[in-house]
Amino acid sequence: MTDYDPHARVVAPVIVSTRAATGEREDKSAPVIAEFAGTIGFVTRPPVIIPDGEGVLAALSELIVQVEPAVIITSGGTGLTPDDLTPEYTKPMLDKEIPGVMEAIRAHGRKLTPLAAISRGVAGVKDSTVIVNLPGSPKAVREGMEVLVELLPHLCDQVADIRDAHWG
Repeated sequence: MTDYDPHARVVAPVIVSTRAATGEREDKSAPVIAEFAGTIGFVTRPPVIIPDGEGVLAALSELIVQVEPAVIITSGGTGLTPDDLTPEYTKPMLDKEIPGVMEAIRAHGRKLTPLAAISRGVAGVKDSTVIVNLPGSPKAVREGMEVLVELLPHLCDQVADIRDAHWG
């Protein structure tokens, strides 16, 4: 996050991983999020790293109130193990869901692995923040970010009610 532009849109990564939160494993997803966000002129704040489970709601709520980022991207907790609860804590807080975003991410991932269909992540808007749940592996985050870099500028413009000429 060098040469911080105070007008740049901010991406806040939330890494949902018990092993990363306890120091058992190094997080490798946040750097992938930052790499892709930088290619579209967004700045990435340091990640919030939390264990799987109910802490997701508190982390998302705190970021929305205290930081007001343009985008929160979660990584982890979208699978089927008992403590994979990121979508369950994200979905109820959304003002609007954006199912097409997750459809596009899963479709892109399915070109590379059938396992992409297993991700239960959701996407939507809370207040003025776009929230997207990505799986926990750095590979899946990279694949998700390949899709998101094409969508996030326009999504953020819509949320901010910035209309350009092609909107009609």
